[in-house]
Amino acid sequence: MDAYDKGSNARPVPGGPEAAVPEAAVPEPAVPEAALPDNLPPEGHEASDGHETSDSPEQKPSGEAPARIPQQYGDQQREDQQYDGQYDDGQYVDTALAGPPLPPPPTGIAALSLPYQIAAALALAVVVVAACVHVGMVFLHVAPSNTVTKQHGQAIDEWIYPEFEQNWKLFAPNPLQQNIAVQVRAEVRAADGDIRTTRWYDLSALDGAAIDGNLLPSHTQQNELRRAWDFFVATHDNVNRPNGLRGSLSEKYLRRIVVLRLDREQAGGRGAVVQQVQVRSRTTNVPPPKWSQEQVSDRPIVRELPWWPVSEDDRAAGTRPAESAGTEASAG
Repeated sequence: MDAYDKGSNARPVPGGPEAAVPEAAVPEPAVPEAALPDNLPPEGHEASDGHETSDSPEQKPSGEAPARIPQQYGDQQREDQQYDGQYDDGQYVDTALAGPPLPPPPTGIAALSLPYQIAAALALAVVVVAACVHVGMVFLHVAPSNTVTKQHGQAIDEWIYPEFEQNWKLFAPNPLQQNIAVQVRAEVRAADGDIRTTRWYDLSALDGAAIDGNLLPSHTQQNELRRAWDFFVATHDNVNRPNGLRGSLSEKYLRRIVVLRLDREQAGGRGAVVQQVQVRSRTTNVPPPKWSQEQVSDRPIVRELPWWPVSEDDRAAGTRPAESAGTEASAG
């Protein structure tokens, strides 16, 4: 077909008269996309007759109104927005039947059944109450003397000692500047029946040797002997007399520790039986630095306790059960 043929679709000649437009041009109704046949050519491509087909508003006949896509439920389509000939499945989605989003599933305690929720709530309440009581007891223990501590001092001490005792020497204005070594010797009955006295065993030095070079030393090696001696000193006067029930408890605690250590060190030789023990402390001052003007004595101070008989309960605290004759020293 020639480009200058007559008809409404004939191309105008440059410089010639404009193409006539029918007066009663009726716009063609917009056909929904679902009603279009599947064998239509793609948009913007030529049809089989050689003409280019396009739905863009610029290439539509002047008498045809641009098609509009119907506004979907929940979309933010403006009324004056025109359809551009392309359908975006991600933008025009019918959400009318989707409904509200489902709530997330419960987590934590809410995910448990009712009996387990009640048990968890009770356990949490017990933990909170115990923590509050413990914090209150520690506060009253370290607080200055007041009416509560005077009336309930024994109950506070029973809660604190010996596990939760507070030691403030490290934070005092003049912290502890002494080395205290706890030593012990024993009177044993040898395998041949002779009674002999052993040498002094430096238990603090043995603990220090076990800690030196150990990346993970045990709590027993670091604190057991030291805390036992501090407990004894705090509950006895200068002549080693106990001042109350805690004094007797500290003496029994220290005696069982030294009996256990003597058993490990084979005090008196193999087959020897520990009859009684004697404990002493050797305190030396830490020398001040060279730039300090402080003068301290370098003479050690020795505090020697009386001999303590070893009872059956003390022997039972050894590394093996007590025998009829007592605890025999064995290899640790």
